[in-house]
Amino acid sequence: MEQFPLTPTAFSGEPRVAPADSAFNWLRQGWAAFIANPGLWLAMSVLLLVVFLGLQIVPVIGTLAANLLMPVLTAGMLHAVRRLGDEGTFEIGDLFAGFKRNTGPLVMVGVIYMAGWLIIGLLVMVLAGGGIAGGIVAGAAGQPGVGAGIGLGSIFIAGLLSLLLGAPLLMAIWFAPALVYFNDMAPVAALKASFSANLKNWLVMLVFGLIVLVLCFFAALPMGLGFLVLMPVLYGALYASYKDIFLG
Repeated sequence: MEQFPLTPTAFSGEPRVAPADSAFNWLRQGWAAFIANPGLWLAMSVLLLVVFLGLQIVPVIGTLAANLLMPVLTAGMLHAVRRLGDEGTFEIGDLFAGFKRNTGPLVMVGVIYMAGWLIIGLLVMVLAGGGIAGGIVAGAAGQPGVGAGIGLGSIFIAGLLSLLLGAPLLMAIWFAPALVYFNDMAPVAALKASFSANLKNWLVMLVFGLIVLVLCFFAALPMGLGFLVLMPVLYGALYASYKDIFLG
C-alpha cells in the first residue's frame, strides 16, 4: 500500500525523448514566463547585456571572462524562471544566483566550452587557412579573379567546418548549466548528459532551432531591441525543455 506523501523519484540524469511538437510548448512556456512580469525580465535582459558588453571592452581578458561567466549567468536566469514557477515571483538579483551555488563547476563548464571553441578555431585555421592564404597570394600575383574564387571558397569551407564542428559543442553546453546548478552534476558529466539528451531528441531540437532562427531574424529588425524580449523567452524555453526531457 502506498504511503503518502510519496518520496520523489531520484534524479537519474537520463534524458527522455520528447515529441517533435514539444518545441512549440517550450516556447509557449517561455512566453508565459515573460508576460508574467515583462518589466522585470526586460530589466534583467538589459543588465545581462551590460555585463557582457562591459566585459567585452576589456581586451582579451574581457572576452575570456565573458565565456567563463556565461554558464554562471545562465544558471541565474534559469533560477529566476524556476522561482517564478514555484513561488510566483522573482527578483533582479536572481541573475547572480550562480555566484552563490556551484559556482566552481559552472565556471569549469565555461572553461571547457571556451577550450572547445579554441580547438575548433585551430582546426578550421589548419584545414581552411591555407586556401584563404592561397587566394591572397593569387590575387597579389595578378590573378584577382582566381584569388577571389579561392578565397571565397575557402571562407565558405571554414564556415561550414565551424558549423559542423561547433554543433556537438553547442549540444553539450545546452543543458549543462541547468544540470550543474539544479542537480549538482559534475561539469564533464553534465556536458555528456546534455549531448546525449540533444542526440536523442535531435528532431525536436532541430524544430526548436529552426523556430529560434526565425525569431532571431524578427528580433533583429527593430535595431536588435527585440532580443531584449527574446532572451528571457528563450531562457524560459530552455528551462521548460530541461524539465521536459530530464524531469519528465
